[in-house]
Amino acid sequence: ERLRERAVAHLGRLEGCSARELGVSAQDVLLTTGSQQLLGLIGELLIDPGDIVIVGAPDYFVYLGTLAALGARPIAVPLDEQGMIPEALDEALERLERAGELERVKLAYCGSYFQNPTGVTLAAGRRPVISDILARRSRGAAIFLLEDAAYRELCYGALPPRSLWAQQRERDAVILTQTFSKSYSPGLRVGYSVVPRSLMAPLLRQKAVQDFGSANFNQHLLAAMMESGRYDEHVARLKSVYRCKLDAMQRALEREFGRLPVRAQWTRPDGGLYVWLNLPDGPETTQAGPLFRRAIAHGVLYVPGEHCFPAGWQGETLGLGGPRHTARLSFGTASAENIAAGVARLAAALCECLGAGG
Repeated sequence: ERLRERAVAHLGRLEGCSARELGVSAQDVLLTTGSQQLLGLIGELLIDPGDIVIVGAPDYFVYLGTLAALGARPIAVPLDEQGMIPEALDEALERLERAGELERVKLAYCGSYFQNPTGVTLAAGRRPVISDILARRSRGAAIFLLEDAAYRELCYGALPPRSLWAQQRERDAVILTQTFSKSYSPGLRVGYSVVPRSLMAPLLRQKAVQDFGSANFNQHLLAAMMESGRYDEHVARLKSVYRCKLDAMQRALEREFGRLPVRAQWTRPDGGLYVWLNLPDGPETTQAGPLFRRAIAHGVLYVPGEHCFPAGWQGETLGLGGPRHTARLSFGTASAENIAAGVARLAAALCECLGAGG
């Protein structure tokens, strides 16, 4: 409870209001072993095999794996550099309604801040529109909105907008999940979520079946760090370090890819840990493609974009590309020097592909 109370106060600061104005208490907060556990628990609770989950294109590839394990059917909605496109979401739900499948839509998943894999943040103006679409399209049983704000605190510029969750008047069908893994320490594996009260008891029962409760010592450690002010100091230091690494990656991409005889586009996030690279006229970036093999030979690794789209996705996204010519680049763990070297190696691998006609 000590950490849950701290989490409520902390969330209030992130939303720019008091805990009382938020309208939640520690009883509404669920602590999990990282926010990833919450994603799995919600899926086990709400999704039966064959049920539909709305995701972005592209989206968090680990969550797509979670959905596959549950037997869910992901329906992808295109993203652009302002996040999920509301009109595309409405069109997707309209198609499902015409096909008589709307009642199988149980969940819409949205990475709202510096999304993994693209680094894109959902624009402020789109947030209420997306919420309204989901509420309007709900027929009988609600379509739950699962907002994944794992990277929210890793903001290196202007403060991002309030969460979708905070903007809701009624929160009976909205779940907000955040984590201390990205902002404090991945190894502690502590996530926190605000869930509707109708889901709390079944989620706790399901979690008890899994692990009897997350590590208690880790929770007390985080609470002590927050009470002493050291948590905020650590987050500020992390943001400074990551800002330098992001700048190093952007400079390296400009230097190495700006001079290549092929179009190269990439996102310019203001937070998070990822940059999304799109090579619309270049070789395939797939795991079986020529660029991936040559990149490995040069000693550099990326996540092929194909893993960030549901199986069978054939479309293109506006400015973000499709599954066969895109890649997720991470600047999280490498030093600025290694980031520059890694981008140079990737560019060299691309040049080899172009020279070989691959």
